[in-house]
Amino acid sequence: MKFIEMTGDTLQGIVDDGELHMDLESSGVEASTIVRVNQHGDIEIRRPHKWDVIGGLLGNFEERIKKTTGYDWA
Repeated sequence: MKFIEMTGDTLQGIVDDGELHMDLESSGVEASTIVRVNQHGDIEIRRPHKWDVIGGLLGNFEERIKKTTGYDWA
């Protein structure tokens, strides 16, 4: 699976209002937290020993992610 990695701060700027059914902070996402999004829009947070899926993006998330981060799927 391909992903685009970013910080929690960058993710906060990508998420549209009402898009997530949970709060990123309550899932452990802080400004410097490493997160990644796959091509299906699943958001994963880096934990000490694994990645955890914490939610998902909807709509034109691919365009938003690429524009904000400057990255492509890797």
